[in-house]
Amino acid sequence: MKPATITPFASVCMAASLLTACAKPAQPTPADNAYTAGNTYKKLASTYPYIHIASKQPPATVRVLRNISYVSNQGQALQLDVFMPARSNSPALSGIVLVHGGGWRSGTRDNLAPMAIRLAERGYVAAAISYRLSDAARYPAAVHDVKAAIRWLRTHAVEYQLDPKYIAVAGGSAGGQIAALVGVTNDRPEFDPQTQPGAISSAVQAIINIDGLSDFTSEEARKYEDDPRKQPSAASAWFGGTYAEMPEVWKEASPLTHVGKNTPPILFIGSAQKRFSLGRNEMVEKLNALGIANQTVLLPDTPHSFWLFDPWLGTTVEAMTEFLESQFGTIKLSEELR
Repeated sequence: MKPATITPFASVCMAASLLTACAKPAQPTPADNAYTAGNTYKKLASTYPYIHIASKQPPATVRVLRNISYVSNQGQALQLDVFMPARSNSPALSGIVLVHGGGWRSGTRDNLAPMAIRLAERGYVAAAISYRLSDAARYPAAVHDVKAAIRWLRTHAVEYQLDPKYIAVAGGSAGGQIAALVGVTNDRPEFDPQTQPGAISSAVQAIINIDGLSDFTSEEARKYEDDPRKQPSAASAWFGGTYAEMPEVWKEASPLTHVGKNTPPILFIGSAQKRFSLGRNEMVEKLNALGIANQTVLLPDTPHSFWLFDPWLGTTVEAMTEFLESQFGTIKLSEELR
């Protein structure tokens, strides 16, 4: 395996009524939850014979609290699992909400248990969450759910030894796109209808997008995500229509669209599959122009979903923790100087 290539740090929404309308239950595609590490391994093992599925077995140094309900939407109680150091000398730990992938219609939070375990071993409170998939609720329901999970984690900061000022959101594939969209819409009420005046914030202080799209609207992106041979494509099932039918929704769901002066620092971790990098370079250009810290870590010769497997998960978690330590350290230093 070739070493990771690391680039150094680089120093319009729709109306709320449309957002609400888009969240109505989608009809066409049932969730099959076929996106698992085991199923993906079967597809990759012959090409990458040296990989193995990352372990979901927590060591004694990690405490796991499972099946915690964090919000109820449309009569469905959504749950998360918390992974944290079994013992910590730190009075307050940084937190990270993890969003699984699966084309917005499949996958489970259990896919991110190995990542959450390793983050907990490094001193983080990691919450792997479930959210409404496209068979249950269309875009932007998943965005609302992730913001609710962030708010829940911040609300329970004392219980989990968490410093509420330092929470990141991260995800892989569709989860990376959702995580990025959640972060770039910090404090935007139209993307967080469950919040109340004076409520605990759902804003994050860092974003980690692992092989998730940054833009749905380019011609190349639409070639993959709006394929007429698919009835419907994963993206159009989530959005409730094709790009031709709902161009503003496809634009609104693109993290690239919302980059602004208040966007938090972003880490991109990418595979060798070009499809999932679309919009990333343009987003980096915007971030650089605004002076927002960002980093891109590329893993050569890797498939999509690399983070489900060793040895790639180790490289991924290393990049995540180095980025978070550098960014959260910068925030703490600026607070001390005030």
